[in-house]
Amino acid sequence: MYRDLTRGPISRSLILFALPMMAGNLLQQFYNIADTLIVGRALGAGALAAVGSAYTLMTFLTSVFLGLSMGAGALFSIYQGRGDQPALRAGIAHALVLILSVTLVINAAVYAFLPQILAFLRVPAEVWDGMQTYLLIIFAGLLATSIYNYLSCLLRALGNSTVPLLFLAISALLNMALDLLFVLGLHWGIAGAAWATVIAQYISAAGLSLYVLAKCKEWLPKRADFRYNRGVMREILSLSWLTCAQQSVMNFGILMVQGLVNSFGETVMAAFAAAVKIDTFAYLPVQDFGNAYSTFVAQNFGAGDSARIRAGTRRAFLISTAFSLATSALVCVFAAPLMGVFVSADETAVIASGVRYLRIEGAFYAGIGCLFLLYGYFRAIQQPGMSVVLTVISLGTRVALAYLLSAVWGEAGIWAAIPIGWILADAVGLLIAPPQAAEGAQFCKLPPETRACRKAVARGVQGKHQRKLRCPLPRGHSWVRESGTAGCVSWGRASMWHKKRRQIKTTG
Repeated sequence: MYRDLTRGPISRSLILFALPMMAGNLLQQFYNIADTLIVGRALGAGALAAVGSAYTLMTFLTSVFLGLSMGAGALFSIYQGRGDQPALRAGIAHALVLILSVTLVINAAVYAFLPQILAFLRVPAEVWDGMQTYLLIIFAGLLATSIYNYLSCLLRALGNSTVPLLFLAISALLNMALDLLFVLGLHWGIAGAAWATVIAQYISAAGLSLYVLAKCKEWLPKRADFRYNRGVMREILSLSWLTCAQQSVMNFGILMVQGLVNSFGETVMAAFAAAVKIDTFAYLPVQDFGNAYSTFVAQNFGAGDSARIRAGTRRAFLISTAFSLATSALVCVFAAPLMGVFVSADETAVIASGVRYLRIEGAFYAGIGCLFLLYGYFRAIQQPGMSVVLTVISLGTRVALAYLLSAVWGEAGIWAAIPIGWILADAVGLLIAPPQAAEGAQFCKLPPETRACRKAVARGVQGKHQRKLRCPLPRGHSWVRESGTAGCVSWGRASMWHKKRRQIKTTG
């Protein structure tokens, strides 16, 4: 089902669009959760520490092409909101080539520099071999993860958040079944958990690829769309590389924290590995709600409907905050039983450390819920640089305070640094976002357009097909066409819309 977020009840549309995304990402966590649960129970704390630390590294690596996919997806939503099918097909083609190229380069690099990566992470000697074995196998799944994430972002940008969920459900169930077979049945150890994840990832990517080829033919690029177009690639990169930078900076900061956690030894590593899984499950719904909100804003930004963006922003923040507060209460109350799911009852020191983490950090999920909405908002209005700024504030504060406070409070200092970073980034983002959210899109008050722009407008509509207006504009501006007129839409601080329109001579 392809949902048009530019019309209909706002809250209902947001929630119904977000629900499959939430379910899908919760299922995606089963890839690593299954490894963590089975490895922790069957192979002990040392193997759990290896898999948990590898998960943090894999999250950082996949954040690179996930960021590229999310940035491209925001642009696809804008094209969809405008109804610009030729630009959408060209964007799909160029983004696919870009993301696959980056993925192959990353895949080669991590295999080449694996010993240096493990040394950088300060992996203890007793965990080194297990983590190296796991990573050598799990790196083979990077290509499958990249393909799946790109196609998922594409379908969600077009308004379909259900189909990616279906393929994830199949692969998640398969992953758990293979974990049981390879680890408990065939006794392959930590390598069996890695192979189970890789096989499930490729099945998910292959299934989604076949679906897109069979059911999305109207959006499939033609051969001409793969010809290099500097304008299309520039638009993709303007959103994608900053979104990629935001995702990478965020996960690199987490990686730095992981290195600090590793320095505290196997017990704290195992506690952190288990607690992070619980943590991820707890705030994944608000993360996905933020992505759904971003698609909502992008489609309405492309359609030029600022009033709907304002109303959706208010409701999104209310829904996210209410959910986060309820989740925080549950995690704080049930922290010990939740840790007991992943760790044997005999590992009392590991459970105690994990409970401290969950009760310190988990009390502030509303902070990260707000931050996810701000990330999505700035990405959707073609200002991904602000997302990078907020991420640097959040992660910079987290890393700096983690190293400072851990010298005084030990591991608790690391946990306390996380929500402080969230709150500081929220404060900065909310100071910047409200005026823009309240005022919305406006037609640009620019001097007369360049010769290239006048020429593009003069071409107008040729035959039955609209041609995209390809003309240079300041950063954050884009051309739109509505009802036979053209205007430049920018994001600004005016109290009313200012319009400069020219009638387009149409033919055919």
